[in-house]
Amino acid sequence: MHEHVVRVTTRSGTVEGFTRDGVHRWRSIPFAQPPVGPLRYRAPRPVQPWRGVRYCHGFGNCAPQQRMYTALGVGKYQSMGEDCLTLNVTTPKRRRDEPMPVMVFIHGGGYLLGSSATPIYDGAALARKGCVYVSVNYRVGALGCLDLSSLSTLDVTIEDNLFLRDLVMALRWVRDNIAEFGGDPDNVTIFGESAGAQAVATLLAVPAAKGLFAQAISESPASGLVGTPDVRAEYADQFAGLLGVDREAAATALLSARPAELVNTLDALIKNAKTGMLGAFAVGPTSGTDYLPLDPVEAMRTGTAHPVPLIIGNNAHEGRLFTRWLKLLPTNEAMIEGLLGGLEVEQRERITSAYPGYPDEAACIRLGGDFAFGTAAWQIAEAHSIHAPTYRYRYDYAPRPFSWSGLGATHGTELFAVFDVYRTRFGSLLTAAADGRSARRVSDDVQTRWREFSRTGVPGDDWPAYTHADRAVMVFDRRSHVLYDPHAQRREAWHGFTLAAW
Repeated sequence: MHEHVVRVTTRSGTVEGFTRDGVHRWRSIPFAQPPVGPLRYRAPRPVQPWRGVRYCHGFGNCAPQQRMYTALGVGKYQSMGEDCLTLNVTTPKRRRDEPMPVMVFIHGGGYLLGSSATPIYDGAALARKGCVYVSVNYRVGALGCLDLSSLSTLDVTIEDNLFLRDLVMALRWVRDNIAEFGGDPDNVTIFGESAGAQAVATLLAVPAAKGLFAQAISESPASGLVGTPDVRAEYADQFAGLLGVDREAAATALLSARPAELVNTLDALIKNAKTGMLGAFAVGPTSGTDYLPLDPVEAMRTGTAHPVPLIIGNNAHEGRLFTRWLKLLPTNEAMIEGLLGGLEVEQRERITSAYPGYPDEAACIRLGGDFAFGTAAWQIAEAHSIHAPTYRYRYDYAPRPFSWSGLGATHGTELFAVFDVYRTRFGSLLTAAADGRSARRVSDDVQTRWREFSRTGVPGDDWPAYTHADRAVMVFDRRSHVLYDPHAQRREAWHGFTLAAW
């Protein structure tokens, strides 16, 4: 395969990438100093300039996590390391005359795992159609998404919301350098899925992110990930206990612990926490700090969030994925009764009666999916639409093999459309023969709208904005259509529900 090299000079130095399949690619460009040694648990520092040419042909490290999550193919794993604050840039080979919209993707993984090198996030299909595509790494899990700042001492400072600070640093890098790659620094769209979608929604409420993006797309954000400083301090104490250190000695021990030890300790913390949850998942943003003053939904409601146009949505069968893998979600009666046990009887009945057939299995899975994902999409749409253009979707499309397997349009399946996976060899394995055409049609529809939105802030003139008056929802399916306030009863049943009520 013949490859050309391609060079760009950024503010920190020259980077060399390669050309293949009609796109230029640069992989693992550093956007911050490696957060290693004394910089572990500190806010990221600007990248140090280098001399000569930096070769950006291959992927460097992903953030430390369990190795099984780093698979890039059969028997192929990505290297892991704390020196992971890098991003990837993909641009069309033929440069446009005017600067192109920039799309910055934030990967998901429950704030525990994930990498921008995952093959599905390649982004070449988006770039070919006329944008500069950027995918970013951030510190996940115990080194970036677990808030241990309450363990700081006079000698050791540990900062909060490290992963959000990483993402803001990456967006600053985009603002300062993307014009050299043909991108428009004044027209950046951030988009993400699952925990990445929750990070997108949270960045709307981070004062330091102001002006760094013009649009946002949040695909299936998860609920219950934002914690208060009190909740985070309680988790930090438990973490120190599991690490086997006294609270006073914890900060020093954290700096010298091996990454794998921290990863395993967080796993133990999460297993313990399932029984007595504290009102938020162990990892995720901390609100009520200088860096994130308000809970993101509260910031949207009060008009203090960045009022950029937002696409927010979720999938028809979010919960089904979690009946087989990652069994963290409440998808059976015992788990749901445990989840809702702390509520007033009236509120509990209001929620369960919105799921006809409860407690049968299908109703439990629907309820669990709404608890984990539906509530976030409803709350964000309700709040953000007061002050800024908001577009709500529901992704219903599932090729027949997904339906036969009982997964349907489950969590993450819209990524196949967004990243044009159905046009790849792998994608053709996911569709039955008769489904190839419908899969490609839905993909074209989603991509066209995401692209139009990244260009103009409007995802097509046939997709009405979401307002409290009519609650329009675009349903992506074999025949896409608009519905008004579908599942009104389910939306209203969860009104006012927060995990903090436990």
